[in-house]
Amino acid sequence: MTSLATRATTLAPRRAWLTDLPVLLVAVVWGASYLAAKGITTSHTVVAVLVLRFGIVLPVLAVAGWRKLRALTAAQWRGAGLLGLVLSGIFLLETYGVVHTSATNAGLIISLTMIFTPLAEAAVTRARPPRAFLAAAGLSVAGVVLLTQGGGFTTPSTGDLLMLLAALARTVHVLFMARIKAVRTAAEADSLSLTTIQLGAAVAVFAVLAAAPGGGETPWSVAAGFGVREWAGLLFLSVFCTLFAFFVQLWAVRRTSPSRVSLLLGTEPLWAAAVGIALGGERLGLLGLLGAVLVLTGTTWGRRAADRAAC
Repeated sequence: MTSLATRATTLAPRRAWLTDLPVLLVAVVWGASYLAAKGITTSHTVVAVLVLRFGIVLPVLAVAGWRKLRALTAAQWRGAGLLGLVLSGIFLLETYGVVHTSATNAGLIISLTMIFTPLAEAAVTRARPPRAFLAAAGLSVAGVVLLTQGGGFTTPSTGDLLMLLAALARTVHVLFMARIKAVRTAAEADSLSLTTIQLGAAVAVFAVLAAAPGGGETPWSVAAGFGVREWAGLLFLSVFCTLFAFFVQLWAVRRTSPSRVSLLLGTEPLWAAAVGIALGGERLGLLGLLGAVLVLTGTTWGRRAADRAAC
């Protein structure tokens, strides 16, 4: 009996890690996505690249969830479409932002969403956040200030400011998901359908912008000009950072706790910094390095403080 119990105890952590590793891999590819997007995008091709990136995966998602898409109500379609408009703004801000800043800065600044969301939630519900969370928020903000001043105290770059706006837009997206009743019901029933509609609405926005005068290069001309490296980067963003990431999350939340998935995905900024420095040749400088440490510490501390307060 003792040997069987011991064996069961040792197998349980192994099974947990079999679930954790794919989720951790999602955090890694998301962290690498900033450098990948930076490598294939210019300020004139942002919209075209977004059309290509999500146009590739949208048919796959639509086919996979066709039955449940048809079962959604009109209110759920409208709510998800509204979320898609917000999502299009997030991707535009993020992609323009990463073009104008380093991949390291982009990944670390966007992690402030973990701080902004509980603060916004507290403002809406008029509940005072715990002191530990406020201290963590202050630490994170101080870290971003130092991070954007790696070369000395100067005005933050346009890309840094765009990434900050993207973090705020992500917060708005989360709040909308939690407060639009029809969307919340759809999310509980089938998150695949909800994601498909959101991405469809976002692609529609990108397509309109691409067709508008002054919208930059067309998706077709950008695709025709891509070489092997650019296509590899685009497929990485489409297949791994979108399709793979989404299906792993769906798979993982059924086998482990949402808090554990959130904790593993919360390592994304760490991987963004690691990839940017190791593969992108980026340098933070002493102030930037200190800022990165403060951001990572503050967001981790803040997430844990928020989780404790929610229990």
